[in-house]
Amino acid sequence: MKRFDPRVRLPGFITSLFRGATWRFDQTKRTVYLTFDDGPIPEVTPWVLELLRKENLKATFFCVGENVVKYPEVYQQILNDGHSVGNHTYNHWQGLKKADQEYFRNIEKAGKYIDSDLFRPPHGWLKLSQYRYLKKRFRIVMWDLISCDYDSRLSSQAVLDNIKDFVRPGSVITFHDSIKAWKNLERALPESIGWLKEQGYCFETIPYHKRK
Repeated sequence: MKRFDPRVRLPGFITSLFRGATWRFDQTKRTVYLTFDDGPIPEVTPWVLELLRKENLKATFFCVGENVVKYPEVYQQILNDGHSVGNHTYNHWQGLKKADQEYFRNIEKAGKYIDSDLFRPPHGWLKLSQYRYLKKRFRIVMWDLISCDYDSRLSSQAVLDNIKDFVRPGSVITFHDSIKAWKNLERALPESIGWLKEQGYCFETIPYHKRK
């Protein structure tokens, strides 16, 4: 029996609060959806892009607006390589800590630079009032499995084990193209991709549409 870790897969009573969000795709197909949060940054994102090119894979990048402004050439490379993109707020704000209108303005500010109808709230933290408002304007994408690559207490092997233990058909898998995650990402991402391919999984992007 697989272990249960609420950090890696949220319990059902939480996901049911955001029933209209995307947590997982078709459960009958052996397909997974790689997503990357918090970039783009020049120290990590180009390495991720090079690995994806080498593996002939496409992914979905949930970008922080201020990083797009700081590193437009890295963001453009994501687009040039044919990956999907989504809004991850301008300042990586957690909705529970912000007043609704302030939070919405921050998301719209990011939307000036990230032209996408996909939105992922940092840490998945949203007030229900924020969720009800945003789901009318965005396709809200959460996750089925978080690798926890950002956790400095974990080894890269533990991150890889999270993938092996929790992946299932249709999983939306979250990694991070961030400095915090780099220690684990450098080994865990290529080994996760290799293992998933060995298990017969295919990889797809989450399609997005421009809002402008």
